Amino acid sequence: MASEPVVSEYPVPASNLEPSSQRASVAGAELRYVRIGSGSPVVLLHTLRTQLDYFGPLLERLDTTAIEVIAVDLPGHGHSSAPRVDYSADYFSDAIERLLEECELREATLVGDSIGATIALTLAARGDARVSRVIALNPYDYGRGGGIRRSSPLANGLFTAIHWPGIGPIVARSETRAILRGVLRGGLYNRGVLRDELVDELYRCGSLPGHARAFWSLNRQWRSWIAARDLYPRIALPVTLVYADHDWSRPDEREANARAIPGATTITLERCGHFASLEQPDAVAQLIAAQA
Repeated sequence: MASEPVVSEYPVPASNLEPSSQRASVAGAELRYVRIGSGSPVVLLHTLRTQLDYFGPLLERLDTTAIEVIAVDLPGHGHSSAPRVDYSADYFSDAIERLLEECELREATLVGDSIGATIALTLAARGDARVSRVIALNPYDYGRGGGIRRSSPLANGLFTAIHWPGIGPIVARSETRAILRGVLRGGLYNRGVLRDELVDELYRCGSLPGHARAFWSLNRQWRSWIAARDLYPRIALPVTLVYADHDWSRPDEREANARAIPGATTITLERCGHFASLEQPDAVAQLIAAQA
C-alpha cells in the first residue's frame, strides 16, 4: 500500500464527534450515528466492544468534500441503547439494514472492521439494494468460542469465563479500564496507537445500562458469526477483503473467505493487527478514496 495519507480539508477529531451526532430508532434500539460531508455515501461499521469514536483517526484522513461518511454505534455499543435481544450476527445486520433505509442511502460503500466487516458482508449476501460494494477489514467469522480468545492469555481467560453458566454475566460486568486496555492491546501490532482518551470513552460507554449484558450476549452468539460465512457465496457485488498480517484469523480462514466470495480482491496490510482502522488509518483511507 502507498504511504501517502489522504487528508480531509476539514479534519474531524474524535473529540468533536458527539456534537454532530444524530439518533435513529431501528430494530428496537436507539442508534447514535454521525453523518459528515457530501458525495458518495460511505458507512463505517466498528469492531466488537468499540464504537464510532474508534474511527476518529480514519475520519481525520477522509476527504469529506468528496464522500459522505456515516459512522454508527452498533446496538449495545457506544452511546446507542442496548435492548433486551439476542445479539446475533443477524440482529446486528438487521439493525444496520434498517439504518440504511432510515438514512435513505443509495449506492453505499460499507466499510467494516471485525464484526462490522461480517455485518457488511451479510448485507451484501442478502442483496441489499442500498449497498454497492464492501471493504471488509479483518472479518470476525472464525474461532470456536469467538476469535477474540486468540488475542492474548488475558482475553482467552476472560472470554472463556464469559461462556460459563451463571458466572458469564458477572464476568461481563466486571470489566475494568486495565482489562479493557489489555484486551484491546492484544489486537494491535503497534500498541502505541491506543490512546487513553479512547479507552476511557469505551470504558464509560461500557458501563451504560444494558451494555454489559449486550456484550455477554454477543459473545454467547459466536456461532452466528461463523454461520454468516455460509452466505458469502451469494455475494454479487465488488468486495475487497483486507487482512492484517497480524490479525487473529489464520491463513486457511482467510483463504476460505477469499474462495467463498465470488470475485473478491484480497489485500494484506503489513505491520498491522486486528484493529486496522485504528492502526493503519492512512491505508484504509486510501482504499476508501480509490473505491468509493
